[in-house]
Amino acid sequence: MNFSSPKDIKYHVKRYIEKNASQYKDKVVVDLPAGTGISSELLHKAGAKVIPMDLFPDFFKAEGMTCQFANLAQRIPLDDNSADFILCQEGIEHMSDQMHTFKEFNRVLKPGGKLILTTPNYSSIKSKLSYLLNEGEHYSKMMPPNELDSVWMADSGKTDELYYGHIFLIGLQKLRVIGKLNGFSIHHIQHVRVNITSLLFLPFIYPLMWLSHQFIYHKSMKANPQIPKDRKKEVYNDQIKLNMSINTLVGSHIFVEFKKEMDSATVSTILKSRMQSFDELT
Repeated sequence: MNFSSPKDIKYHVKRYIEKNASQYKDKVVVDLPAGTGISSELLHKAGAKVIPMDLFPDFFKAEGMTCQFANLAQRIPLDDNSADFILCQEGIEHMSDQMHTFKEFNRVLKPGGKLILTTPNYSSIKSKLSYLLNEGEHYSKMMPPNELDSVWMADSGKTDELYYGHIFLIGLQKLRVIGKLNGFSIHHIQHVRVNITSLLFLPFIYPLMWLSHQFIYHKSMKANPQIPKDRKKEVYNDQIKLNMSINTLVGSHIFVEFKKEMDSATVSTILKSRMQSFDELT
């Protein structure tokens, strides 16, 4: 199979799997969505016990493996704490309920398990400008996601679910907080191909972002005095670090490895935030 073009995220996933091949040996790795099976084959060669799954398993072509049906909008048909790794390559941007998807990833992963996730980079400067100008997916496409272009497949013979396009694109900050709310922390960010448009605009946008972050940080530190200052510093500095990362701002894709720190159900018992009544919220 051809992985020669750095423009293809599969090129970067292949290099990442090969570089880290030793950690997958004899480990249970769920490839979801598995697509045609390119990454499943690579993981199998690395010695992993691969479980390929997809909404459309008929498209799976890898020899010696069987792809199971799975719908990320529903329950993943695997036992709790049964996988060491989950690879979700170019899948999360198609899911309307991303909280549910992360809860399922957490449920299936063993304690300390890893979620390896890739998605188009909605945190890049190019995407920020595109959203500013037309609330669109990509500047080159001009039109925002819509009902004509953004339903990629509807096969009633396979499932009642529609397979949506990039309607639910998500940036690194939202991935981080959805991960945190479901027991994950960011363990590693893998940098991929630089987007030239983002790189060209970087010198103009970056100073404005820096000034904006200074103002927002100091304002946020003064708010919610009941939250310990050290805790606020930890969270806000983490967010600013992600937002101001040059590699994130110019990268073509988000490629992040999450680590399961706790079960999703445990998170609500330790959250430290400002709790408001419904009277305050209305």
